[in-house]
Amino acid sequence: MTTVPFAIVGSGWRAEFYLRIARELPERFAVAGLYSRNPSVRASLARDWAVRTPATLDELLASGPAFVVLSVPPRATPGLLEELSRRDIPVLTETPPAPDLDGLRALEPLARRGARIQVAEQYQFQPLHAARLAIARSGRLGTISQAQVSAAHGYHGMDLLRRFLDDRFGPVSIRAQRFESTIVAGPDRAGPPRDERIVPASQVIATLDFDGRPGVHDFTEDQYFSRIRSNRVLVRGERGEINDTTVRWLMDATTPVSMDLQLHETGRDGNLEGLGFTGITLGPEWLVRNEFAGARLSDDELAVATCLARMAEYVDGGPGFCDLAEGVHDHYLGLMIDAAVASGTTVRVGGHLWDEASS
Repeated sequence: MTTVPFAIVGSGWRAEFYLRIARELPERFAVAGLYSRNPSVRASLARDWAVRTPATLDELLASGPAFVVLSVPPRATPGLLEELSRRDIPVLTETPPAPDLDGLRALEPLARRGARIQVAEQYQFQPLHAARLAIARSGRLGTISQAQVSAAHGYHGMDLLRRFLDDRFGPVSIRAQRFESTIVAGPDRAGPPRDERIVPASQVIATLDFDGRPGVHDFTEDQYFSRIRSNRVLVRGERGEINDTTVRWLMDATTPVSMDLQLHETGRDGNLEGLGFTGITLGPEWLVRNEFAGARLSDDELAVATCLARMAEYVDGGPGFCDLAEGVHDHYLGLMIDAAVASGTTVRVGGHLWDEASS
């Protein structure tokens, strides 16, 4: 298997995911270089990760990466997408591709010119979500009529809802509310809490009507790290449903079947193969196989690694997995949820933002 060299622009928390993945999978990926405008950050990353940190974007691109991972604040993303597109450099950009509606609208010319851009919308590739999506797409549940997702904020949640309901850019009506409560502070990006503190918690619940098919988005930011706030997913079709990790469906009108998704791991209960994730089955059927088995990566890192692998295939002429239009639409819907919260009224989305802007 050929090692894929990619470059990184950006040096924040999310950029380190790509560095860890390349370190764990050196036979698959290599970081050709990382560019940050901050000299002290470049020096620190070069020391800690043994990676090239050129002082200019030109030097970074001179190494000939297969593509560039763009992991910068959303306000900086559109300008860099434009610059890299002019140089005909394929880009895997982090979410969201622009911070606001004006920024999202301004990206349309890039798509129209055929810029080679994919969005690193990784939630579809997290193992449990990937297994659920495989079931939803298999026909086992019949036509999917409803999805409820409490697993990710804003654009990530919207992407999952759209994929479960097989909706690309259809009309949507949105109602949403924000609720405030309190919670014992849990871990965050800096690590576990040092003491027990009660902190405010904000929860958004939105109901979305995807042209007659309901979607429910329910999320509090604490879920990403909290040990006491769990995720929930419900997907319903005419012949069955997925309720978190339990799948129920009808073989025929009088024969119901119920099975649980089974996660397969090594290194547990005395197994000596080394700690790792193998895949997910439903009965005898493999829904997900870990193509990076052996690497010590979390579910989210496995999903980001899948984005890298799919990006390499895309650059080589393969299919895309989340194009710029999809990334724009996901963030657009997330922003419209915020608008519904602020207004207290139903917000109606006629389709894709770019289509609405041109109509």
